[in-house]
Amino acid sequence: MPNFLRSTLGIRRSAFGVLLLMKRKRIVVMGFMGSMPIAGVIWQHIHYVVGMRRLGHDVFFIEDSARLPYNPETFEVTDEFDYAAKVLARLAREFDFKNRWAYCARYLPGTPTAGMSLKKIRQLYRDADAILNVCGTQEFNDDLLVSDRILYIESDPGVEQIKIDKGVKSTVEYLRRHRALFTFGENIGTKDFPVPLHGFKWLPTRQPVVTDLWKTARSPSRAAVFTTVANWSTSGLKDITWRGKKYLWSKSREFLRFISAPKEAGETFEMATNIDDTKTRRKFEQNGWRLTSPLQMSVDYWLYRDYIQRSKGEFTVAKDQYVRLDTGWFSDRSGCYLAAGRPVITQETGFTKNYGGKKGLLSFRTLEEVADAVKRINADYAKHSRAARDVAREVFEAESVLELVLNRAGI
Repeated sequence: MPNFLRSTLGIRRSAFGVLLLMKRKRIVVMGFMGSMPIAGVIWQHIHYVVGMRRLGHDVFFIEDSARLPYNPETFEVTDEFDYAAKVLARLAREFDFKNRWAYCARYLPGTPTAGMSLKKIRQLYRDADAILNVCGTQEFNDDLLVSDRILYIESDPGVEQIKIDKGVKSTVEYLRRHRALFTFGENIGTKDFPVPLHGFKWLPTRQPVVTDLWKTARSPSRAAVFTTVANWSTSGLKDITWRGKKYLWSKSREFLRFISAPKEAGETFEMATNIDDTKTRRKFEQNGWRLTSPLQMSVDYWLYRDYIQRSKGEFTVAKDQYVRLDTGWFSDRSGCYLAAGRPVITQETGFTKNYGGKKGLLSFRTLEEVADAVKRINADYAKHSRAARDVAREVFEAESVLELVLNRAGI
């Protein structure tokens, strides 16, 4: 049993812990699924909202930002937030947090809102037992800083730790305003992660997945292939140089390193991505890749789920930073594949020190290991499909993951 789950079960067995967990808490989830309403981002946040509700807590989603929202239907970034509000209202109806959401446009005079009023938002900040800063993207303002219960949830390990080591004052001050710091990089703070922490305490956490939202009795068709979804053009956004070496916040270089993986494995792999360069697309296709547009599923989160459920499994790589810094990071999207009973073959980041690596969830560092993983899955697909589902429930189940977050933060 993973150490992560032993900790969870240990807390549950203590009488004090049980009494603590029985008390209904007021939880605010903060993020950006309204201003960046693409399917992967939406599911990442919904798992926090639904998971906390299933623990019995009173849960609110608040988006309170000076960033301009993106409309994926018009491909525009503007100061209008009608589309963001429409998306959040629909999500609230479908996932049962109606009347418990708000979009606050800090970038406009008078700070207009949709959903709840600014007065209600301010009251929530004062009263909340915990405020989750999901993905660590929330800017601080005077209203929010009345709370001393803001929890930082880092989904992209490596960059902030390097900034601290480089003495970036704004990063140090920002992180110190949180009650606790959580990271998907489970190897941070261990001998495997090379960046000094300078006294900051990083608590390991995982991507919560509400597994029954992904469960399907449908077996993949004979024509199903290993798939993945990826944003090709991210390099430069969070690239960082540390001790003379550049670390990329992009999967593109890793995909190119393993471009011959389909040929090596004797399988067709499919990637839903936005590669515009004709030569690059042709190179992938010549190596056994099938490329498809991600646009439709990006704006329809149910279609995104259906794409994963119709897949044979996932083959994917990790971002350069996660791999070379040995962070122990794992993808929330891959967790959704597992929950759907779809085996995952993914690039090693050090996560197998904590879970996976045998059945259902296989890792690789070389092309030969990709081929071997495909062979093992094809030899007994039903076994690996069941194992994938088991890994999702045992490692990523939202209620267990989020229960431990609150307890480790002393909430």
